[in-house]
Amino acid sequence: MSDSTGDEVRVLLDTGRREDALRLLLERYQDRVFRLCCVLLADESLAEDVMQEVFLRAWKGLPGYRGEATLGTWLYAIARNVCLTRLKRKPPVRTVPLDEARFQHASEPGHDGTEVRSMVMQLPERYRQVLFLYYYEDKSYEEVAAMLDLPLGTVKTHLHRARKELSALLKGAYGVRAI
Repeated sequence: MSDSTGDEVRVLLDTGRREDALRLLLERYQDRVFRLCCVLLADESLAEDVMQEVFLRAWKGLPGYRGEATLGTWLYAIARNVCLTRLKRKPPVRTVPLDEARFQHASEPGHDGTEVRSMVMQLPERYRQVLFLYYYEDKSYEEVAAMLDLPLGTVKTHLHRARKELSALLKGAYGVRAI
């Protein structure tokens, strides 16, 4: 698999331009890492703090990055580990703003997906992780398995169960069945 960003980072590191390598990482991966942290932590504020820690660790680890895994996989592994460490340190307190707690019908004007995100956040963490990487980050089963350090069969099972649970939530909220 080609990893042009990884190649660019490697060249920058090899020429002693570590700050430029970090800048490139932030430019290309900051939003993705933030979204992953949001999914894993179910808390945007905490995700912002953790994201900073992820890039700090990436900064410290950049000299050791050799391109054995794609840059995205390497960063996601760091993000996953930092999130899991944070979750162990402090049990998550799940809160949902009042405006997100109300479900709107999907066809109403102004629909912005908050009700679907709210439903996704009701799923167990292991299902949210797989859904996020597979659908939002467009990763393959194999990539999700590598990023989450799970067997391929477990990823497929989690994804199947996540879709099934999400379908049940949609049916309960709207009286319709999702595919």
